Amino acid sequence: MRGKIQKWGNSHAIRIPAAFVKEANVAYGTSVDISVEDGRIVIAPDPWADYRLDDLLDGITDENLHAEIDTGKAVGREAW
Repeated sequence: MRGKIQKWGNSHAIRIPAAFVKEANVAYGTSVDISVEDGRIVIAPDPWADYRLDDLLDGITDENLHAEIDTGKAVGREAW
């Protein structure tokens, strides 16, 4: 399928056909990661979009909590 880059304010935009949206399992408002790989624009669902800090903190248990890590003495002007 062919598309056309169009102006959208000071940016550029392209319409994504509904069939592509459905096949990629995304919807209006989905956060995406946009990158360039080998001269191609790649748009993929953002794998971090579903994570919330509260949800991650709720997953911490006594079994998966790691101990402190000693990084050595201060080497600059760190305040401990």
